[in-house]
Amino acid sequence: MRSSTHRKWTRRSSLFAALMLAGPLVAGPLDEPHLDIIPRTDEEAGRIARVTQPDEDFTKPAKFEELPAGAATVRVRNTADAFSDPSGNITFENELKFKVGNGLFRKIWVSSPSSTLASDGLGPLFNARSCQRCHIKDGRGHPPEDGDDNAVSMFLRVSIPDDAAAITEIEEYLGTAPDPTYGTQLQDHALPGIPAEYRMQIAYEEIPVELSGGQVASLRSPTYTAADLGYGPLHADAMLSPRVAPQMIGLGLLEAIPAADILAWEDPGDADGDGISGRANIVWSVEYDMPMLGRFGLKAGTPTVREQSAGAFAGDIGISNPLFADPFGECTTIQDACQTAPHGDGDDREFEVDAEGLDLVTFYSRNLGVPARRDVAAPQVLRGKQVFHQTGCASCHRPKFVTHRLNDQPEQSFQLIWPYTDMLLHDMGEGLADNRPEARANGREWRTPPLWGIGLTGRVSGHTYFLHDGRARSLLEAVLWHGGEAQTARDTVAAMPPDDRAALIAYLESL
Repeated sequence: MRSSTHRKWTRRSSLFAALMLAGPLVAGPLDEPHLDIIPRTDEEAGRIARVTQPDEDFTKPAKFEELPAGAATVRVRNTADAFSDPSGNITFENELKFKVGNGLFRKIWVSSPSSTLASDGLGPLFNARSCQRCHIKDGRGHPPEDGDDNAVSMFLRVSIPDDAAAITEIEEYLGTAPDPTYGTQLQDHALPGIPAEYRMQIAYEEIPVELSGGQVASLRSPTYTAADLGYGPLHADAMLSPRVAPQMIGLGLLEAIPAADILAWEDPGDADGDGISGRANIVWSVEYDMPMLGRFGLKAGTPTVREQSAGAFAGDIGISNPLFADPFGECTTIQDACQTAPHGDGDDREFEVDAEGLDLVTFYSRNLGVPARRDVAAPQVLRGKQVFHQTGCASCHRPKFVTHRLNDQPEQSFQLIWPYTDMLLHDMGEGLADNRPEARANGREWRTPPLWGIGLTGRVSGHTYFLHDGRARSLLEAVLWHGGEAQTARDTVAAMPPDDRAALIAYLESL
């Protein structure tokens, strides 16, 4: 009997052909102005269709499965630097460019005025003083530990409903506006003399979950409070969403997946009846002034690595740049002391980080290498792979894509990659809902996160906290939080024999 993943793949192949013939279904999502694309030939399209078919032989690893990033895969380091190597196929010249970008990614920004003109402009409100402070060792952030108020790699997004802000060029776009006092995210740090916006408080409730074989797991359910608000109350309709900094590996490869390949997996009406109804987030690009396919961020709210990097500079650190030019970052008009404080865009600088600096950080972010798989032929891992597919996990965590052929990005060009994501939005149930929309994503939807490298989280980040807010303390807890479209798969995992559950976790840890 063919799996639901195989049936969906067969349907997807015909949809892909229809998309290529019919063009965009909504304004813009097939346009990819950020990429210099060499069109595929018919012969290449046939090869791609063959190599991306779902695996059905679980007695041995699939061909090239140990190379999740294709030729860009890097060796596995037995240190916390396992996510910090450049693409395995990078040229000598581009490796130098990568290292310069790394320097900017790690740079500690300081307040203005400063004698170090290339590094001033911090804040005045901020969440961190460098990119690296949030994306620790290029890996996952974490919620504050017990008794520790340090939320440096986590913050709260905020917005209010605003139907008038809906973008008419994008179907089903959900209009929101910044909180009039606090903007679009809350900053818990500020320069001297300027109040910080808040202090994050998290309270957890432990929820026992019975599993087969007499096992019991415990899930911690968080409640978030924006305490010690520095500028008065939030808007009465403010919607808060906790966000932990995600890992950075493989971003350039995700950006190079053809939009048509992603859109062909959409199934908003669940036409095939498998309970999975993924859909794309279509967002407005600040850089290109047009609708584009959302790819990055926990709700796929940003279309490109460059725009994601620019937004983080402005929102997280308060650093102006060519895409987000306000020198005061996220400060609102109500926060006048913040807006009028000294900034780092004086002298001969138009922005606190210029286009060259933004491009270098973008290049670095695109080229953080994905480590090779481990233990791909181990019997328990192979059994776990079979469980992964038969349980339906691969319906959303799609294993394989082939990237575009690209003229100017050899590292990302025409690679068979194994990211374990469909890049689409899915309803994950009330338990994981943040009840805050973002572009077309509603308050219960999240983008399927890539799973590559997930088994190295403990080595890189020093913890095993998962999901958008780090509530899950293990991979098993992360699975058990799945609801909505994933409820059936989650219940299957809870009810399966303990040995199969252990095999599934072993497989995930090998990724």
